[in-house]
Amino acid sequence: MYDILIQRMRDEVTQLGARELRTPEEVDEVLPKARGTTLVVINSTCGCAAGAARPGLALALQHNVRPDQIVTVFAGQDRDATARAREYFTGMPPSSPSFALMKDGRFVQMIHRYQIEGHSPQQIAAQLRRLFDEYCRSEAQQPA
Repeated sequence: MYDILIQRMRDEVTQLGARELRTPEEVDEVLPKARGTTLVVINSTCGCAAGAARPGLALALQHNVRPDQIVTVFAGQDRDATARAREYFTGMPPSSPSFALMKDGRFVQMIHRYQIEGHSPQQIAAQLRRLFDEYCRSEAQQPA
């Protein structure tokens, strides 16, 4: 039963277009080499992931400005992949659930658990949309 629940939590993010990274090698193949913007979703089994983070992500992805790609690691499940991903988030403490935004293979900003817990999906979506607006606009999308 537990495996079925975990799979549903994984599916909730991958159905939004995220690529799952389950090993350190997959993380190393994607994160440092990615061009453009990459949103890293650090998924979790906790209540704030189910009640705010994943639903907030779904709302945020309805925005017209989005990252070039979305990837996900699952804290507590794919421990080695999650630990490796966190190595790329320079100076940031471990936090799950959370979102990290990278640009051209470099960490730029993070939304931590404390910014998710106790917030509504709409509030999480607004935080993500602000990140997208700031970092994910192409030259053609920049305001004149």
